[in-house]
Amino acid sequence: MLDHLRTLAAAIPMLAAAGMAQAQDVTWQIPTSVPEGSPYFVNFLERFADNVDALTAGRVEIEPFGAGVLVPALEVYKGVQDGVIKAGHSTPSYLVNQNPKNAIFSGFPGGMGPEAYITWIYEDGGKEALYEMRAEEGLKSLVVGIGSSEIMAHSNVPVQTAEDLKGLKYRTSGPWAEVMRDYFGAVPTVVPPGEIYTLLQRKGVDLIEWGPPSGNLPEGFHEAAKYIIVPGVHQPTFLWEVVMKQETWDALDDDLKPLLEKAADLTTMQALLHFYSEDLKALETYRSGKNEIITLDPAFVDELSEAGVDWITKKAAEQSDAGAPEMAELLENYLAFQTRWEAESAYLIRNED
Repeated sequence: MLDHLRTLAAAIPMLAAAGMAQAQDVTWQIPTSVPEGSPYFVNFLERFADNVDALTAGRVEIEPFGAGVLVPALEVYKGVQDGVIKAGHSTPSYLVNQNPKNAIFSGFPGGMGPEAYITWIYEDGGKEALYEMRAEEGLKSLVVGIGSSEIMAHSNVPVQTAEDLKGLKYRTSGPWAEVMRDYFGAVPTVVPPGEIYTLLQRKGVDLIEWGPPSGNLPEGFHEAAKYIIVPGVHQPTFLWEVVMKQETWDALDDDLKPLLEKAADLTTMQALLHFYSEDLKALETYRSGKNEIITLDPAFVDELSEAGVDWITKKAAEQSDAGAPEMAELLENYLAFQTRWEAESAYLIRNED
């Protein structure tokens, strides 16, 4: 009996330690590629932190950080890969030069708008393809943010035709940068988000693109440049993700993983709806001010879109020729869904003029 009690007494600390481990909080400091307080920071990363806290009952804490605090704005993925940070929040747009397959997820001219794109991501294999690509890089991805269509440009000069773009210095990134350079003779410039306003105001560039109407409004771009050019053919929609090393994800308790995945899904849906609502207000503000809004002719929009599809198709072919057919296969899936959507979505009421 005494031996039994001694055994039980010895086991109690181990049982208590196991219970504490089960209940122990997980804290991740997650930087993003935009400054603290920007709409992407608030609508994507802070919203994700709140949803994670609610769904995990406080067992996982996300501490959001703005660009440049823990890692440089354009090096979030690298910071995760190098082990400088546990997790990071950024967009595949910044990885196109490293692997053009990222262009399919970052949004490209001629690609799907948010309505079709979010359906492809969640219902027709897009998310799984993204996660598979990140797994090949040793990363776990969670989609945390899909946005509405962007403003094509805040500009110091009017742009209405392809000829107008020649020689213009254009702050942009991702697929659009290469399309502007290779097809229209513009001069793309990539700078961190926090430097865009000053560059535009001082006419260090002729025009800039950044985000949807409500994402640009608090940045004050409409105060720095007269012209606002729409529609956002260059970026019909866009995606952001939280990435971490696979071993970081694997170290989580199994019951927490689906809760984080649901928090990511919820954040993305809420954020897109929020963008839609705020974009309407932002456009009303632009129209009531001193800006001139230029709506491109549909034929020019088609020209820009066709150039984007041609660019990404050629990139996929180059990858195939180099022995990597995965991009071409994914693009075929993407474009097939886009074709189906365009053919069969006319039943939807979109309340357009």
